[in-house]
Amino acid sequence: MSLSHFDAAGQAHMVDVSDKPVTARVAVARGHVVMAPETLAYVIQGTAKKGDVLGIARIAGIQATKRTADLIPLCHPLPITKVAVDLVPDDTLPGVRVEATVKTTGQTGVEMEALTAVSAACLTVYDMLKAVEKSMRIEGIEVVLKDGGKSGRYEVGA
Repeated sequence: MSLSHFDAAGQAHMVDVSDKPVTARVAVARGHVVMAPETLAYVIQGTAKKGDVLGIARIAGIQATKRTADLIPLCHPLPITKVAVDLVPDDTLPGVRVEATVKTTGQTGVEMEALTAVSAACLTVYDMLKAVEKSMRIEGIEVVLKDGGKSGRYEVGA
């Protein structure tokens, strides 16, 4: 297997996808922010000084999805057809679980967009709560589902 973002001379380049068929594609990524139970209480009660932590983080994830090609140098700008960013408080972490689902109909996948959505949402949770707790940790960011295109379906645990 070769790395597609390097040409024959070893130089980084954007992959030419012009000969690839347009197909429906989807990617799901997950991650979480671990925090103290007292910090999570601010999220659940909606009493964080900066406002609605989960709502603002959801918007940040959606916004970041649309800007992925601006952030990751060799990503193609894609016509995103759906973005869903779900944030769920979880007492067992304790913290917030984040999942992003991104869809497109195009010539390349949306794994980077889903990862970017989760990353931005997690970073926003941290930003919204850092005055309360600086020791929060962002963990476990990964692609858990990718479907569409030549390589087919990938699913964690499948």
